[in-house]
Amino acid sequence: MPAIEIRPAVLNDLPALSAIEHSFETLYTWQMDRNIDESQVMVNFREIRLPRPVRVEYPRSLDFLGGDGFQQSVILTALLGGSPVGYLRMKEEQEPRTAWIKDLGIRKDARRQGIASVLILAAQDWAAQRTLKRVIIEAQSRNVAAIRLIAKLGYEFCGYNDHYYASQDIALFFARYLR
Repeated sequence: MPAIEIRPAVLNDLPALSAIEHSFETLYTWQMDRNIDESQVMVNFREIRLPRPVRVEYPRSLDFLGGDGFQQSVILTALLGGSPVGYLRMKEEQEPRTAWIKDLGIRKDARRQGIASVLILAAQDWAAQRTLKRVIIEAQSRNVAAIRLIAKLGYEFCGYNDHYYASQDIALFFARYLR
């Protein structure tokens, strides 16, 4: 297998990156249970198996891959054999000195080859070079494959927002502190 090359995205990458199919099928989800009474709020997440596979669409528009969005984000491109096969988009938040990974897409025929891991590690290196304190990654609650990868890379659950995506899927947030 050819080596995975990571570099900043260039305008010529945009057609290939825009063509990446982000949807997937899953048999698992992170289910949220919330109990509220007068003195406490308890929120629990647990991985459950669904009765049948569910197709999950990407929760946001990919408009950021063109126009102003391309200029306002850091986009890393993954190449295999010189061809773009994936990308990671992140933003730098000055307070609290955090790199926020917003989007990650891998071409379907290139998935499960370590490309997402290499992109996330490259994002961590980028953040460390800028002396940022941590990296946060967001994921849909139904994207259990991404959640498992994020956990494998040492990220810890740090919060959720149940009104974050227009799709009404729950956004889960995972953080990793840098050195």
